[in-house]
Amino acid sequence: MQLETTVFRPPGPGPFPLLIVNHGKAPGNPKLQARDRFIYLATAFVRRGYAVMVPMRTGFANSTGKFVEYGCNMTANGYEQAGDIADVVRYARAQPWVDNEHIVLAGQSFGGLASMAAATQELPGVRGVMNFAGGLKVHGDLCDWRRALVKAFTEYGRRNKVPSMWMYGANDSYFGPELAARMHSAFTAAGGKAEMVAFGPFKKDAHGLLGNRDGATIWLPEVERFLGEIGMPTREVYAVADPPVQRATHYAALEDVDAVPFVPQRGREQYREFLQKATPRAFAISPTGSWGWAEEGENTNEKALAACQAASKEPCRLYSVDNDIVWPEHGTAGRN
Repeated sequence: MQLETTVFRPPGPGPFPLLIVNHGKAPGNPKLQARDRFIYLATAFVRRGYAVMVPMRTGFANSTGKFVEYGCNMTANGYEQAGDIADVVRYARAQPWVDNEHIVLAGQSFGGLASMAAATQELPGVRGVMNFAGGLKVHGDLCDWRRALVKAFTEYGRRNKVPSMWMYGANDSYFGPELAARMHSAFTAAGGKAEMVAFGPFKKDAHGLLGNRDGATIWLPEVERFLGEIGMPTREVYAVADPPVQRATHYAALEDVDAVPFVPQRGREQYREFLQKATPRAFAISPTGSWGWAEEGENTNEKALAACQAASKEPCRLYSVDNDIVWPEHGTAGRN
């Protein structure tokens, strides 16, 4: 079995303490799910001297094998995915650049459920787990998946081996405060070691906290505190350059929909809707009249450009990023 894995490392041979980040599951075919990188979390850890591994589990993206699921049996779903996490830990501990006694797991959504399932095993070197909005939702409510999640966390709590820190937001569209509290209470009542960080609402949906550029203001202080408690490094020791910032121009006012060049009326209507989207966000256009946009998550600039380029034979360029116009002030001879 081969797992497609993104690796981030500081300069030098190491050995480095290690963070293993475990992804969630998007609706649909796991083979079509985009490879996760968790850029913001990875950057914060590399700055603190960690290596970071982000494996795509069996059947996801370009990993080999077939994704196996057990419907509403959340306990089994978590254990199935935990097998891959355990394999990654074993592989990582054999690498010369990994400090095999200082490993921490993190998981988002389904990856959080899987990470907590993995924490029931004896995993040498793993000192703790960070559970970001962990769980698995059955869309369409075809079964009582909420009750099944509480049952799963009861089982995981009974067999828990290492401490964990849980973060759930008030406006999480998957696992709201009442369900998160039930899962945490079940886990700790069964003997599990877990501290709940119940933060307030985050933008439109707290479920996307970890993949959002602006989420670090919430999770980073809690992560640093937890790392210190489990004997992991917290001090920044490396400089990591931030992505280049698009320079704002004076081409037009942000809200001036009619100023957007090239695009037809439908494109301008899309731009008007885009102005209501949450940051980070980007809107791209091309001389052929094509456009594309993206909001929140990682790599919004690149995603907007790719969406535009998919319908254009001419190169696309960014028109607006976040709350700024970035189109060259003299980038076109006239406005449509």
